[in-house]
Amino acid sequence: MTKRIFDLLLAIVLITAFGIPMAMIAIIVRVTSPGPAFYWSDRIGRFNSHFAMPKFRTMVVGTPAVASHLMTTPDRYVTRVGRILRKYSLDELPQLFSVLKGCMSFVGPRPALFNQDDLIELRTGKGVHILTPGVTGWAQVNGRDDLPIPVKVAFDEYYLRHRSFAFDLKILYRTFSSVLHSKGVRH
Repeated sequence: MTKRIFDLLLAIVLITAFGIPMAMIAIIVRVTSPGPAFYWSDRIGRFNSHFAMPKFRTMVVGTPAVASHLMTTPDRYVTRVGRILRKYSLDELPQLFSVLKGCMSFVGPRPALFNQDDLIELRTGKGVHILTPGVTGWAQVNGRDDLPIPVKVAFDEYYLRHRSFAFDLKILYRTFSSVLHSKGVRH
C-alpha cells in the first residue's frame, strides 16, 4: 500500500513538473518525423497480462517490434530527435501515466516486450510475474540491456525476495545517480 501511494504521489508531482516539457516534446516529435508523437509498446505486466506502454516515438513508423539491442542496425531506424530523447531518457517520460494508472510502478522488473518469450518464461518460473513492472529496477541499475536474460531474471528474483520501500528508494537513488553521471551532470 505504501508503494502504491508513493507511486501515485510521485507520478502526480512529476507529471505536473514535466507537463509542459512533455507537450513540447510531443510537438517536436510530430513536426520532425511523420507519424504519431507516442509509440504504444505492447508489454507484459503483472501476472503476464498485456498492457500498452507509452513512450515518445524515437524511431520511424514501421520499425520492427523487437528490442533495439536485438536489431542488427537499430540506428538506421532512430530519428534525429529520437537520438536526443534516448540519450537523455526523455522518451521514457510518458511512462509516468502508466504509473499513475497502476500498470507500472516506479520500481520493479522492466516490462518485457510481448514477444520476449524466453524472458517471460524465466520470470514466470521464478515467480517474478507477480510483480508490477517498473520504470526502473534492480536489473537496470546492475547492467540494463547488457545483461544476459538469465542474469537479468536473477536480479529480478532477488528484487522479488528482498523488496521493501527502503530497497525501492535505493534503486531510485542509484537510477537517478547513474542518469546524472552518464549525462555528465554533477550532483
